Amino acid sequence: MPLPVLAREAEVATRAGTASEAVVDLARQTGTSIVIADSTIARRTIPALRGRMDVAEALNRLARAAGARAVPVGRAAWRLEAARPSAPLARPTRETPRPAAPRPPIETHSEPIVVQATKRDLRIEDVPGQLAILDGKALETGGVGGTEKITRQLATVSSTHLGSGRNKLFIRGIADSSFTGPTQATVGQYLGDMRLTYNAPDPDLRLSDLARVEVLEGPQGTLYGAGSLGGIIRLVPNAPVMGETGGTVILGGSLTQHGAPGADASATVNLPVAGESVALRATFDSATYGGYIDKPLLGRSNVNRSNMLGGKLALRARIAPDWTIDVIALAQSTEADDSQYADRNGQPLESSARVPEGSKADYALGQFVVSGRIGDVNLRSTTGVVAQDLHEHYDASETGGEPRLFSQTNDTRMIVHETRVWQSERHGFGWLLGASYTHNRTVLNRDFSTPLFDMRKAATGVRNTIDEFTLYGEASLHLMGPLTATGGGRFTRSRLGGDGEDIAPAAAAFLSTSGVTARRTMNRFLPSFALNARFSPEDSLYLRYQEGFRPGGFAIESNVVRRFQSDRTGTFEMGARHGRAGATPFDLALSLSYTRWQDIQADFIDGSGLPSTANIGDGRVWSASISGGVLLAPGLRVELGATWNESKVDEPSAALVQYVLAPVGLAAATLSRADVLRYVSTRGMQVPNIARFAGHSALAWTHEVSADWTLNANAWANYIGRSRLGIGPELGAPQGNYFDSGFDMRLGTASYGVTLSVTNLADVQGNRFSLGTPFSTGREQVTPLRPRTVRVGLDARF
Repeated sequence: MPLPVLAREAEVATRAGTASEAVVDLARQTGTSIVIADSTIARRTIPALRGRMDVAEALNRLARAAGARAVPVGRAAWRLEAARPSAPLARPTRETPRPAAPRPPIETHSEPIVVQATKRDLRIEDVPGQLAILDGKALETGGVGGTEKITRQLATVSSTHLGSGRNKLFIRGIADSSFTGPTQATVGQYLGDMRLTYNAPDPDLRLSDLARVEVLEGPQGTLYGAGSLGGIIRLVPNAPVMGETGGTVILGGSLTQHGAPGADASATVNLPVAGESVALRATFDSATYGGYIDKPLLGRSNVNRSNMLGGKLALRARIAPDWTIDVIALAQSTEADDSQYADRNGQPLESSARVPEGSKADYALGQFVVSGRIGDVNLRSTTGVVAQDLHEHYDASETGGEPRLFSQTNDTRMIVHETRVWQSERHGFGWLLGASYTHNRTVLNRDFSTPLFDMRKAATGVRNTIDEFTLYGEASLHLMGPLTATGGGRFTRSRLGGDGEDIAPAAAAFLSTSGVTARRTMNRFLPSFALNARFSPEDSLYLRYQEGFRPGGFAIESNVVRRFQSDRTGTFEMGARHGRAGATPFDLALSLSYTRWQDIQADFIDGSGLPSTANIGDGRVWSASISGGVLLAPGLRVELGATWNESKVDEPSAALVQYVLAPVGLAAATLSRADVLRYVSTRGMQVPNIARFAGHSALAWTHEVSADWTLNANAWANYIGRSRLGIGPELGAPQGNYFDSGFDMRLGTASYGVTLSVTNLADVQGNRFSLGTPFSTGREQVTPLRPRTVRVGLDARF
C-alpha cells in the first residue's frame, strides 16, 4: 500500500510515555519518517495521542506536547527540534498542498517496529530470533478469515485439518499428534497478553479488527512457559480510540465450485464514552461457508456447510496520564453440519460415511488488563478466564453392522493471571521480571450410539487438571561493538491431577488401588541464552539456545486411564537478517535450528480403535528456513519463503513397542533394541504432520488510479510437501504434496472499496489431512482443499 500524503487522515493511537516511543508509534501508523534531533526532547514524557486526524495535525500535537516544533525535511519526512522561544511552533495544517509527484511505496519506510510479543517492547532488529509480523488490515483483504490466513502466508506454520475449531497448529518441525486429546498444544496462542488455550485445539478466532499478528518461531519457554515448544502466535487487537466515533463494515458473498454458496459480514464500531478518558470498541462477525462434500449413502449433497458467529467488546479507560485499564470480552461459535473428508479411492469429494458427523466449537474469553508506568519502569497485569467446549461426532460403523456414531465432548475451563515489570534498554541494559498463575481443567467424555435403535453406551473418559505457578526473568546487556547478550530463565511448579470418567466397575477398582490418578507435583527450570550482533540498522546475526516443555497428564487407552509423562525440548538456533519484510527494498532472513526432543508425547490408535496418547521416546528435529522479498518497481513487490524439516524418533520407548509396533506382530518380549531401531529406521518414524519441505510465494501490486482511488492486488502460490498422519502403521497414511494458489484485489478509496478474491485458483483437490474418523472401517481417507471459490465483497469506513 502507498504512503498517505500529509493531508490525508489516519487513525492515530500512540502510547503514553517518552516522546521517542510516541514517535515510533506515529511513524509506523502514518507511514512517515520522523527523527528527533535533541535527545532531551526524546526523553520527555508526553500523554497518549488518540484520534483520527491528518498526519500534519498529529505531528503538530505530538511536537507541542514535547515542547518541540515539527520541521518538514522531505515529502514524508519530519524532524522534531527544540521550539524557538521567540516564535510559535511551526504548524502544518490541513491546507498543506498535496505533492504533485507520485507517492512513494510503503516498502521504502524503515521506521522501527516494536515487537510486543517479546514482552519487553524490543525493536524488531533487536530480537535474537526469527519472527514474522502480519498486518491486521491486510489480513482482512478478501474477507475476514481465521487461522488459514496465517498458514497461507508463512511456510513455517502448519495445521491439521479436522475442521474449524478442532485443529492443532505447528511451527517448524515441532508436531505431536493429529487428534484433539489431553496433550497440550506445541504452539502457544495469545490474544494480547492472555493465553487462548492450554490443552485445547486452536479456536480459529476471526482475524478481524487486529492491529497485527506476531509469530515468534522456536521454543519460547522463558517468556511463555509450557506449551510453546514450536513458538507462539500472538493476535494484537486494535485498542479503543479515545474521543473518536467511527467504524468499518465488510460484506461478501461467495460461490464454491462443486459446492454451495456462502456469505460473510463483519462490522466494527468505535465510540467515545467519556471524552478523552473512556472509549468502547465492538466487533461483530458472521460467516456461512457452503459445503462441497457429498454423502451418497445418506442421499445428501454438500453436507459440510459450516456457520460461524462471533463478537468482541473492548473498553479502555485512562485513569491517569500513564495508566490505562482494558476490559475485553470475546465469544465465538462455529458449527459444522458434517465432516469435510472424502474417501481416498472413491469419487472426488464423496464420503461413504453412514451417519452425519457434525461438530460444534464454542469459545468465550474475558480479560482485565492494567498497564502503566512508574518512572522508567513499565508494568502490565492481565487476569482472564476462558471457556472452550468442543463437541465432535465420528462415523464408527462396523462393516456389515448397523450405522454407529462415536461422540466426543471436550470441555475446558481456564483461569490465568500474569504480572510483569520491565525497563526498556537504558545505557545498554534492559530487563524483565514476571510471575504468572494458570489453572486449567479439561473433561473429555465419549460415547457410542446406534441411531437406528436410539441406543447409547458411554465409553471411558478422562479429567485432567493443572495448577501452574511460574516466575521468570530476562535481561539484555550490550557487550561491545555490535554485540548484545540476552539471558533468562523460568521456574515452573505444576500440580497435576486427574481421574477417569464413566469407567467400568472393574477398571475403577483397579484405579482406586493403583495410584494411577493420584495428584503429583513437578518442577521445571527453563534457561535461555542469546547473542545478537547488529552490524547496521539492516543487518544482524544471532545465536540462541532455548528450552520448552509440556506437562504430562492422563490419557484413555481402551477402557482404562493411563498416565503419560511430561516432554521437553532444547533448541540451538542460528540465523541472520538483512532489511525488514515490507519495509526495505530488499530483505532476507535465514535460520537453522536443531532440537532435541525428550519423551515425545504422541497419539496412536489403541486396541479398541480409539486415539490415545503415550510417550514414544526421544527424537531430534532439524529445521531450516529462508524468506525474503524484493521491491521490483514502485508499488510492485515479490516475496518468497521456504522451510525444510528433518525429524525422527531415534530413541524409541517401551511404549512405542507396546502400543505401536506390537499390533503388527512385533511383540515387545521378542524384540531387541537393535530390532526396534531397525524397524523404526526402515519405517521412517518421523514426527507426524510436518512436511519435509514447504514453500510460499507472493506478489503484491499497488497502482494509483487517481488521487483518491487505488488498486491493490495480491497473488500467492504455496506448496505443501509430503508428511504422514501419525506414529505407527495405523497412522502411517501419507498426506500433503499439493499446491494451493489464489489472488485478491481491491479497488477503492480510503473510505470504501470493492474486492474480488479467488482461492484454490487451479481447483486442486489435494489431501490436507488423511483423517476424517479414527474408525476407518477399511476405507482410506483424504481431506481435500475447498474447491475453487470466488468471493465479491464491499467494505466501507465511516
